[in-house]
Amino acid sequence: MLAAVLKQTTPSDMPRSILTLSAAALSDADALPLARLSDHLGLHFTNVLSADTCAALVKRVYDARPYWISDFDGVQFSLGRAWYTHLEQNRTALYFSRAAESNATVERFLPAVQSKLRRIVECIVGETVVQRVGWCGAGVHIFPAHQWLSFNGGEPHFDTEGLIGNALQRRARAITLVLMLQPPLSGGGLRVWETLYTASDDNPTPEITAEMTNAYSEIAHYGIGDLLVIDSYQLHQIQPFSGERDRISITLHACQTPSGWETWF
Repeated sequence: MLAAVLKQTTPSDMPRSILTLSAAALSDADALPLARLSDHLGLHFTNVLSADTCAALVKRVYDARPYWISDFDGVQFSLGRAWYTHLEQNRTALYFSRAAESNATVERFLPAVQSKLRRIVECIVGETVVQRVGWCGAGVHIFPAHQWLSFNGGEPHFDTEGLIGNALQRRARAITLVLMLQPPLSGGGLRVWETLYTASDDNPTPEITAEMTNAYSEIAHYGIGDLLVIDSYQLHQIQPFSGERDRISITLHACQTPSGWETWF
């Protein structure tokens, strides 16, 4: 039987850091980003999208407000359906029955964004990437200003919910991408801990303990158009934020399967 193992630094270890790179590094065939990720807490690519492009996309996100999905009693919203929120709210049947509709809505308001995110994953992993059949593609998270999450931050968590079949048992390679369209005025970065979750066939969602969150960590501070890539098995948490501006980002998950890389939201 597999066991849940938490890998943390010891005093003799050099803690890993979040590596900041330019957007051009996504096209560097001689230094594949996925290979670099193993040695860092995350990869922070600056200016992947221009400020003007982000502003135009943010306007479209607000234009789509009637189509936002409310999660956890309005604590957060999404444009496009997010798997983990539906899983935690016992709405998985709704997720699958509305996946095609969700993707069509995202495409309507943010044309080609889902395919663009998949192409970015291809640059990171150096392989062809496909959308997971029957699931939602890249979507937008909206965390409102002056609401619960802005005051408290998100829950520390691993992004393992979408590792289906025997992916956890195989310890399949998996990554999470967050592309920031509109950072809040202050705060709202992503804390990433030097704590890794490995597969457990009897406890896929272990309780987050003080020992885990006492491990070494760093906070990635997003600028407009910045992209953060982390190992999906890495413990992380959205930080509290302040100001009048909502936190708006695009998220996509990717996993290496026996037949190749696939993505979902």
